[in-house]
Amino acid sequence: MWHGGVPVPSFGRITSCLYNCCGLRNGKFVTPLSMARNEVLQVRNYAARKGTREKARKKKVKVEVKKVGFIPFKLRQKKTAPRITRRIDDSMKPDPQDNVWISKYYKWPVYDFAAAVQCHRETNHPTVYNNPDGELYVNIELDMRAAKANRYLDAFTRIVSIPHPFDTGSARSVLVFCKSRELQKSALEAGATVAGDTELIKNVQSGELSLHDFHFVVAHPDILPELVSVRGLMKRKFPNQKSGTLGTDIPGMVSRFHSGIEYSAKVDQYLKDLGWIFTSFGKIDMDTSHLEENFSSLLKDVNSVRPNREGPFITKCCLVTLPSLERLKVDYKQYIDEVDNGNEKEKVEEDDDENDDAVEVETERSEMNKTSVVG
Repeated sequence: MWHGGVPVPSFGRITSCLYNCCGLRNGKFVTPLSMARNEVLQVRNYAARKGTREKARKKKVKVEVKKVGFIPFKLRQKKTAPRITRRIDDSMKPDPQDNVWISKYYKWPVYDFAAAVQCHRETNHPTVYNNPDGELYVNIELDMRAAKANRYLDAFTRIVSIPHPFDTGSARSVLVFCKSRELQKSALEAGATVAGDTELIKNVQSGELSLHDFHFVVAHPDILPELVSVRGLMKRKFPNQKSGTLGTDIPGMVSRFHSGIEYSAKVDQYLKDLGWIFTSFGKIDMDTSHLEENFSSLLKDVNSVRPNREGPFITKCCLVTLPSLERLKVDYKQYIDEVDNGNEKEKVEEDDDENDDAVEVETERSEMNKTSVVG
């Protein structure tokens, strides 16, 4: 409707607006926010700003993925870990000039064995850590390079007999097979759990004696033919010379496996030429001379695994007592026989050359004899 050139809303228009404002529509109450869009909201009837759509299209451009052909496994780039070495070389650092110094700027002091043990005894005094009978540990650092270039030793586990056994808190049971009654008696005196002959083998076959109850099985060579019948039951526990469970010295083998030190050499995950051994060899309240003898026996056994190459196998030894984090570096070279493997190799080569020369002379003589016979 128009009145005086001005549009006037009709009655129906006014009624619908009132219904929308009051929230009444189709006989139901609705919120004012649900009004008709054409009556309240503005409708845009023009195009978007120039360039807006082009920017949106550029954002939606797909990234082309370049296809890479098959790459052999040996030529693929390996994900290398960060070169964080655990080996600390302080040979280039100066010696400390005072009784107090910053350890990362100077060399580690090298203690005598007796002095290092006395320091740990003071640390574990009842007034400090209150651990006077704690175990004394050694951390041995190894150079795991093998005789050939770019070859390294694998992790290994060994048991060494010590002159002065101590209570490690873990009992080891040993089963002994031998025919001699005297050897059986001496084996039981050395610490064997059970010792017997062919009757004991029959008990194993019948199931009366379980091999799972024993950590080690030791045997004499004279009973080995009868022991072959239970080889399938023993599996890895079957006695052999390589593991040291087969031999004539039954009491020595029993004492070694029953009260010896069991240690394991571990290899670093990223630095393949770095290995270490962490094991105990006595208690703090033991006599210092007894601890030193156990320490010497352990180092000699570790050094026996040394590969035939130049350079030392053991590079560092530190004494530790838990829970203290103090590590005292000790002089270990006086307890092992460090032989220059380079000289050994030269001697072996000389012997080989002499043998080759002798073989050549013998072949020449045999040929001369043959020619003389033919003539």
